[in-house]
Amino acid sequence: MKPDEIKKLDTYLKKVFGTADLQVKPRPKKDDSCELYKGDEFLAIIYKDEDEGELSYNLSMAILDIDLD
Repeated sequence: MKPDEIKKLDTYLKKVFGTADLQVKPRPKKDDSCELYKGDEFLAIIYKDEDEGELSYNLSMAILDIDLD
C-alpha cells in the first residue's frame, strides 16, 4: 500500500477505536496489505480490495482462545 493510504488507515483506526496506541505499518515485500499493531503486539492484517472500480479495506484478525481467558 502507498504511504498516504497507510496514514489514512492509521488515523481512521485510532479515531474509531479511541486509542493512540494503534499503528498501521507496511508489510515487507507486499503492496496489497499492511499490518495493525498495538504497541509492539501484532493485531491484524488489513487487505486492500479493489472491485469494479470501488475501493475498500478488509481487516483480518485472528483471536486465539488462550487470549480470551
